[in-house]
Amino acid sequence: MNRVSTTSNYSAILANLMAAQQRQVEAGAQVSSQKIGDDLKGYAKNAEMLTAMRSVQSRTQAFMDQNALVADKLTTQATALGQVADAALGARQAIAEALANGRVDTLIEDMQAQFRNAVEGLNARHGGKYIFAGGQIDTRPMTATSLSDLTTPATTVADFFKNDDYVSQARLDDSTTINTGILADDIGTGIMNAFKAFQAFEEGPTGSFAGQMTDAQRAFLEGQLASWDQAQQNVTNIAGRNGLIQKRTDTVKADLVGRNDGLKAMIGGITDVDMSAAISNLQAAGIAVQAAAQVFNALQTTSLLNFLK
Repeated sequence: MNRVSTTSNYSAILANLMAAQQRQVEAGAQVSSQKIGDDLKGYAKNAEMLTAMRSVQSRTQAFMDQNALVADKLTTQATALGQVADAALGARQAIAEALANGRVDTLIEDMQAQFRNAVEGLNARHGGKYIFAGGQIDTRPMTATSLSDLTTPATTVADFFKNDDYVSQARLDDSTTINTGILADDIGTGIMNAFKAFQAFEEGPTGSFAGQMTDAQRAFLEGQLASWDQAQQNVTNIAGRNGLIQKRTDTVKADLVGRNDGLKAMIGGITDVDMSAAISNLQAAGIAVQAAAQVFNALQTTSLLNFLK
């Protein structure tokens, strides 16, 4: 004769119901998060590998963030260098036009305007810091504000440059370090010497640029064209080196992005759930819960008297 125990039946059905509910919860969590687990325990034997890959990914992301800041600074430097080079070219063109016209009516104003442009470029800032000041990031690297400042007695052009000799560096990745700093005196000494020579002549006995050009003025200005060409070429060369560093930064950035994407794929291979399987498991778990619940409900209406009749 078979022994019927309501208590044992309840226990077995309740255990099945709870197990089915747990599977449903786990499957639902995987479907919603699209991840196998929410901590390292969920990845069992792959936990150590996953930790290592996430560490590498974090380091790669840090380099990518650093490169973004470096690229922004280099772009600002490129713009400022372009402004200084344009000022040199503008001054040279103003002189050439005066020589062609034989008149110097607006030459002083033109040169003063180009001087201001050059000073503005030398005092360019990035993130509130002077980018050509070396380590003196809170100090204007070029302190002259007008052409007449350059001819102050007992001063040289070097006296107006307040940058130091510190050249900043940046590490783009584990094996690449670049010099990102450029010093104001390296950029502007040639230009400022050319401006000083012009202003000194203007203040001299044969200067006073106004109206018709004199023979002495023509001879002086013609002799100055080579100085302006050399000054512009110097700035252009510095801008070219800055461009090469920009290119190098972009190359490293592309490599880091590729590495980061590869790491994401590798990590995803460990952590990402198979969505079709997860959905199937969720559906199966739901059916199991319903079945266990129905059996449990049916057991409630079962009485031992039904077996004794």
